Amino acid sequence: MADQWHDFIMTFLPLFIVIDAFGNLPFLIMAGQDMDRRQKGRMVNYAILTATLVGLVFLFLGQFILNVMGIEVQEFAVAGGIVLLILSIRYMITGHMVTVVKEEMVAVVPIGTPLTVGPATIATLLLLAGRFPLYMVLISFALNMAITWIIFFLSQKIARFMGQGGLTAISRVFSLLLAAIAVSMIIDGLKSLGVIGGAG
Repeated sequence: MADQWHDFIMTFLPLFIVIDAFGNLPFLIMAGQDMDRRQKGRMVNYAILTATLVGLVFLFLGQFILNVMGIEVQEFAVAGGIVLLILSIRYMITGHMVTVVKEEMVAVVPIGTPLTVGPATIATLLLLAGRFPLYMVLISFALNMAITWIIFFLSQKIARFMGQGGLTAISRVFSLLLAAIAVSMIIDGLKSLGVIGGAG
């Protein structure tokens, strides 16, 4: 049971950080400014459905591609960790992990993808699937999508409570934690490949 809780925490937290539901709230609120309550609800539903489908497709097909191409999980861990590190640094500097076209404020693109499930989330899913049981990654991803749906659905109330400064501060802290996780992935991958020595 202790091992299962450990696996859950180690799969849930990285996904929660990279999905960054709180960080996406300002964009979601801006997109729904001219919508009524029903339209906003439909926008949130479509966004979460899109993000979930994209994440699942890449989770399963991405691992298949690794196997077909003969790429070791440790090698991908190093490459993926570097990508996550770059994305987290980019976010801390610019406030955006990916470049989006602001005129395309619709549920599927860019709210569903790449804002909710984008390069960082896809890389994290693949890396976690190589290090932890697949069912645990699926549970953590599904729970994160449910939490993201709740956060998006309550976006107006959360925004009024926290303010723009609060949302920005939380998002920046999450990006810093993501950078730490990325460094850990790189070190673990290098140790597994024998590039650097282990702890013992």
